[in-house]
Amino acid sequence: MSRILIVLTSHNQLGATGRDTGFWLEELAAPYYVFKDAGAEVTLASPKGGQPPLDPKSDDPDAQSDATRRFKADRAANLELAGTASLDSLSATDFDAVFYPGGHGPLWDLVDNKASIRLIEEFWEGGKPVSAVCHAPIALVNAKDQNGQYIVKDREVTGFTNSEEEAVGLTQIVPLLVEDAMIARGAKYSKGDDWQSHACQDGNLITGQNPGSSEAVANLVLAALAKNRKA
Repeated sequence: MSRILIVLTSHNQLGATGRDTGFWLEELAAPYYVFKDAGAEVTLASPKGGQPPLDPKSDDPDAQSDATRRFKADRAANLELAGTASLDSLSATDFDAVFYPGGHGPLWDLVDNKASIRLIEEFWEGGKPVSAVCHAPIALVNAKDQNGQYIVKDREVTGFTNSEEEAVGLTQIVPLLVEDAMIARGAKYSKGDDWQSHACQDGNLITGQNPGSSEAVANLVLAALAKNRKA
């Protein structure tokens, strides 16, 4: 049985707007069930531990999917979510892969979180899949390999595009733009059409562009785990 760590944001304020943010429900729910339905053991974590904040916009009726409806009705899943483990308490040796759901929160608290960066580097050095979707690939930009190189450098990645950020009207609000940050780190950034599923895999580095890419990323993680087991 594969053991997969899902790392959520603990940040709940959208800059100085007075509006709430957090993680995006679809980006947790879709991968959660891809992993669980494949028989994986899933552990939820966040920088602060406990209940991570949900981006209220991801709870809007037009943002719902079969996976989000299933998650909201799943008592066990919601109990897990209410009691996420603190990142400080975790080691990559206890897991086979890590996945980061997005939402705008990671732009504030996961980009430079030392415990998160340590975990990512441990997974990477262990030859284990490191994955993220939408805004969460920002959590990867400061992680380095054993040679001191950024793990995204010269590797194919994607993440929320500048044009998608512009479309939601937050370009001047967010502290970082995922597309710009990836390119600044020397990544081979690619993107599909706005709001269409687009996932990238470069070895054990797996990223998705937007909420609609969540399931594709999760399936690539499962495929990478299967390949690693055979190697």
